[in-house]
Amino acid sequence: MNNGFVYVDEFVSGIRWDAKYATWDNFTGKPVQGYAANRIVGTRALCAALEKARANAASLGFGLLLWDGYRPQSAVDYFLHWSKQPEDGWTKAKHYPNLDRAEIIAKGYVAPKSGHSRGSAIDLTLYHLADGTLAPMGGGFDLMDSVSHHGAKGITPAAARNRHCLCSLMEDCGFIAYECEWWHYTLKHEPYPNTYFDFPIT
Repeated sequence: MNNGFVYVDEFVSGIRWDAKYATWDNFTGKPVQGYAANRIVGTRALCAALEKARANAASLGFGLLLWDGYRPQSAVDYFLHWSKQPEDGWTKAKHYPNLDRAEIIAKGYVAPKSGHSRGSAIDLTLYHLADGTLAPMGGGFDLMDSVSHHGAKGITPAAARNRHCLCSLMEDCGFIAYECEWWHYTLKHEPYPNTYFDFPIT
């Protein structure tokens, strides 16, 4: 692993994670190139900010569940290749019900150069510390739809409160929200703002 990058679970206490792109449960329908292990990787700066967010979340009765951190450029390239393949319908209903596969690039849900590849972006949600259940957010991870946007209409008041809570926690700890994805946050002061890494997660 590149110097300056670490396994997040070794530096942020008490988090949960499920690296979706290392599994079959993601919008491509299979494990993604570059994800050889179900671990979340990020910069040390990311971990320091996440530890603050975790502590603040715990004070409100929430824990953090991480879905993705550092993303190899090879994985991004795989997403681009996938977007150009014929539709097979395997994941459309869950992840892009109102889009054609090729539109996920133009709509901003997948980028040719992802901030994740710089090592200081994170995809995450909240769960209840009391019983381990996920907090309702009005839509799942990588649901490429307007309902996933911050301020989306049509979600429940509870989901809207939970999104606002997550956003406040993350922004208070130095992260910037991405308007189209309630789960995606990038560290404001990234240590590698112009570098896109491509080492695998092993």
